[in-house]
Amino acid sequence: MTSLPTTIQDVFEPGCARNASKSNVERKNGCTKQLKPGGVAGGCAFDGAKVALQPFTDVAHLVHGPIACEGNSWDNRGSASSGSDLWRRSFTTDMSETDIVFGGEKRLYRAVKEITEKYDPQAIFVYQTCVPAMIGDDIDAVCKAASAKLGKPVIPINAPGFVGSKNLGNKLAGEALLEHVIGTGEPDYTTAYDINIIGEYNLSGELWQVKPLLDELGIRILSCISGDGKYREVAYSHRAKAAMMVCSKAMISVARKMRQRYGIPFFEGSFYGIEDSSDSLRQIARMLIERGAPAELMERTEALIAREETKAWAAIERFKPRFAAKRVVLITGGVKSWSMVAALQEAGLEIVGTSVKKSTKKDKERIKELMGQHAHMIDDMSPREIYKMLKDAKADIMLSGGKSQFVALKAAMPWLDINQERCHAYMGYIGIVKLMEEIEKALYNPIWDQLRQAAPWDEFDRKRQARPVAQIYAQAADPVRDASKNGVDTISLSSESEASGGESAIAAHGPNLAKPAKPCTNSTARCVACKDIRSDQQPPALQAAE
Repeated sequence: MTSLPTTIQDVFEPGCARNASKSNVERKNGCTKQLKPGGVAGGCAFDGAKVALQPFTDVAHLVHGPIACEGNSWDNRGSASSGSDLWRRSFTTDMSETDIVFGGEKRLYRAVKEITEKYDPQAIFVYQTCVPAMIGDDIDAVCKAASAKLGKPVIPINAPGFVGSKNLGNKLAGEALLEHVIGTGEPDYTTAYDINIIGEYNLSGELWQVKPLLDELGIRILSCISGDGKYREVAYSHRAKAAMMVCSKAMISVARKMRQRYGIPFFEGSFYGIEDSSDSLRQIARMLIERGAPAELMERTEALIAREETKAWAAIERFKPRFAAKRVVLITGGVKSWSMVAALQEAGLEIVGTSVKKSTKKDKERIKELMGQHAHMIDDMSPREIYKMLKDAKADIMLSGGKSQFVALKAAMPWLDINQERCHAYMGYIGIVKLMEEIEKALYNPIWDQLRQAAPWDEFDRKRQARPVAQIYAQAADPVRDASKNGVDTISLSSESEASGGESAIAAHGPNLAKPAKPCTNSTARCVACKDIRSDQQPPALQAAE
């Protein structure tokens, strides 16, 4: 068992250009950095480890710490499962003040035992959080003892939130898999068509949009880390012939170390967009052929690509007139910062800018290839700046995660969720068509025109302010003339009333309504201008009395 500081230094990625430019002193700290106040708003290390591993479906995920760290596991991520829903259930030791004083190791062991007896999962992942890490709970020792006594793999995920950012948590989760899971099992059989997909989380079932294409080619996904993944599949993932890296920002160390230990080559690709999907299929076939698969695999791959591209291009052709001159701002990160750009450009949309806060140097280079050397890459745009961009009409729609949606709604601009909480899958040839459909719905939803209309009280103020200044001055200088011009009773003051006091003085400052010079033509029984009831409109009883 390696210590946490050693593990943090071990996730230092030599393939990263930023790390390569560091000094020897800076390299000793690995990829971590101290969080600033409020920095956990983007996710802490524990959060990063949890979201990276939670899509393993037949594993019980136990959070060792206060109950608040667990949160809502049922809808924590939009991953989909084709089997057990055990991964969506909340398991936590719910540490109390007593546990903090006397230690929580016994409580952790009892929780592992209870989960084993009630649910009998394939394995139990135990996540270390800040509180037990600070009081010194040794979850490595507890997991080792529980595994030996209960006969069940109990894997420690040592990633307390205070050690660094969410991305560091992703990498620490990968290190836990490399140390405790990968290479501990063997498959029933192997083929020349076995691959691993690393850094894919099957959000909204996206993996299932690509898997039928691979199945048609005879390519088997030996293991997916971690979307719809199974513990046993990860244990024998070292027997794959090749690997595809989807999100290098999170899992690059897993792919690189599997290449070093087991000789599994990998490439970074994307299934977002038509051309990227085709390129990824070609690259998978090419790598498998290099590892011993028959050469005819490439011919079958090209035939499948030609068929699927024809259908996809025909399907999105109808969107191009609707998207003419429409501009998009893309607020996301990682692989989507460039893979989504390619998909949107295929439909004729103009990209105003794309965020690169969570992107690698290679991601930024790909963005420049797609958008040109002068591409607007947003490093860390504040909500105020995003709002200004939308209000200045520099973009017609924003594609982002749920954290940014309220900025778009405040600006009364269309918004579409493309992050982990989304309800639709956008991967592969089918997914690009679905993405275009959702963008069209968002852009042309009639609610936006209604929402942008001024409120009745704002419209009244606008019309009032739009009156000619001369008219306002004339009314202020001679209100009597202006009122009579509009048929309104004039206001006169009685000098006799002014001379008297008491009630006369009060009456003097009240309006003395005089009838207008013109005869009244009001058809109602009581004329507002005349104040009195007209004789021809009086009730018969009053006329008889007169």
